[in-house]
Amino acid sequence: MLEVDGLSKRLGDFSMRDVSFEVGAGEYFVLLGASGTGKTVLLETLTGIISPDSGRVVLRGRDITRIPPQRRSLGVVFQDQVLFPHLSVRGNIAYGPSSRRMGRAQTNKAVERLARETGAEHLLDRRPKTLSGGEAQRVALARALATGPDCLLLDEPLSSLDTVARADLRALLRRLHASGTTIVHISHDYEEAVSLATRIGVMENGTIVQTDTPEEILMHPRSEFVARFVGIRNMYRGRLERGERDASRFIGRGIELDVLTDAGPGPCVALVRGEDVTIELQHGTSSARNVIAGTVREVLPARLGFEAIIDAGVEIAAHLAGESVFRMGLRRGMSVFVSIKASAVRVIQS
Repeated sequence: MLEVDGLSKRLGDFSMRDVSFEVGAGEYFVLLGASGTGKTVLLETLTGIISPDSGRVVLRGRDITRIPPQRRSLGVVFQDQVLFPHLSVRGNIAYGPSSRRMGRAQTNKAVERLARETGAEHLLDRRPKTLSGGEAQRVALARALATGPDCLLLDEPLSSLDTVARADLRALLRRLHASGTTIVHISHDYEEAVSLATRIGVMENGTIVQTDTPEEILMHPRSEFVARFVGIRNMYRGRLERGERDASRFIGRGIELDVLTDAGPGPCVALVRGEDVTIELQHGTSSARNVIAGTVREVLPARLGFEAIIDAGVEIAAHLAGESVFRMGLRRGMSVFVSIKASAVRVIQS
């Protein structure tokens, strides 16, 4: 469907370098990265607002790299919606079909259908200035879809919305994807990406450093940047050495861990997801190879329970269900044992 091959662009001190990825028909692809990594530059290059220094953009086998934006068969929703203030919602949605000389009856039919599909049916006679953020995004989506684009491009479409509107728009985007719409979505929010994407491309400093399924990126990040971006807090620098039995031995500053890995000896970073850290009050209750004594420094509310910070010579963060925290009576200053399975430790060689 969409093929991006070696796109590069220099803008002042910023450089987008050799960006390549493919998006299949009906796929939901999220470009994920922090502010300033080049996500919007890439989106504007895809749309034709920016011309690349090198590389190609191919849509359905057609090279559109130098084709004007209005002829690219791409629907675009920018972060600030850019609705036409002098037109009603109906007029905004009808703009694309009308500009392509679609008949009035056919245009009206398309407007009614898209307003119904995006939940904007009750807004058709309103003006953009009277709309909430969530309502404006629904209208922007309907307008972008009105010309029947091959691919829908979204630039941070949920970032300025409140919690309720964000949840509603996520549900709408899932429905659009389920209907067969191909979507490329720019975001800085990993949780947002996980809730929507079939595949994710992570951007760092103007290039894509990993492309994979959301699950694979979470379980097997290929760099420290990706690991930090997806919320892995337990990261330790050190060396991997040959250990006993079938495990290798990670030796870091203040921490040593048995590791099940195919990686060879040498410098590395060990990663442990907070969900893979178990806390017990007594030694010997866990079958994990790595059991470390420590003291509870903090117990903090988190989105799905609690996060406990343990001082064990190094800081270890554990994600726990509320039931576990209450059962143990976990509180600051308690002595505990942290358990980590050797198979849960990921290694990135450096």
